[in-house]
Amino acid sequence: MDRLKGKVAVVTGGASGLGEAMARLFAAEGARTVITDRNAEAGAAVADSIGAAARFIAHDVRDEAQWNAMWAAVLDEFGRADILVNNAGVFGTGAAQSIEDVSLEEWRFVQEINLEGVFLGCKTAIAAMKAGGGSIVNISSIAGLRGTTNIAAYGASKGGVRQLTKTVALHCARAGYRIRCNSIHPGMVPTPLGKDVLVHGWGDLETGVAARTEQVPLGALGAPEDVAWAALYLASDESRYVTGLELVVDGGATL
Repeated sequence: MDRLKGKVAVVTGGASGLGEAMARLFAAEGARTVITDRNAEAGAAVADSIGAAARFIAHDVRDEAQWNAMWAAVLDEFGRADILVNNAGVFGTGAAQSIEDVSLEEWRFVQEINLEGVFLGCKTAIAAMKAGGGSIVNISSIAGLRGTTNIAAYGASKGGVRQLTKTVALHCARAGYRIRCNSIHPGMVPTPLGKDVLVHGWGDLETGVAARTEQVPLGALGAPEDVAWAALYLASDESRYVTGLELVVDGGATL
């Protein structure tokens, strides 16, 4: 307990799935946790269920002005910012994503949230954290580590997050900011986004779950808590000497 005691954490996309699991764990480990999401009703409900350790701010990661306003609110209320988890993301609209069929509109929609949103998060977090140091955790995917024939837009966005993480880590280290930046690459976790991927790839959820489970050496799909524990390590001072890491949490699927 108290692995994040005294710290202030921001988790984007915290209304459901991985973000909700991370927000709950961070708060349980002592962090004052700010949940952000476009879904104000669901995000506020998660914060309310956590209690006094959490609060909710409506926030669209595509909007730089909203990022600046969010950090201003955090610093005004808490006086510090220690952790950012760039978790908000989308799979897509459900449209085709093979490289021959993906539309420019679909491509831009996915990049705008999954990659540009992370860029804005990193850029604005540096400004908020550089006086006192901190940890940025970017949620990528194993799709960012290998070819993704049927989900070109999604895979490219997550590959971009992987590279951007290393660039941010190196920049902050060389600048002496004491800000670490690492990425987590989950395998299949049946969150709302994960279920979209399964249905897109196999036509229905049950078939997709069975097919993906067969591809995992540990014999099961992941749970949101599996990713949350990895994020907790990277957010905490236990990883104070770790930056630029890509932490794969996939049950061995990439093996």
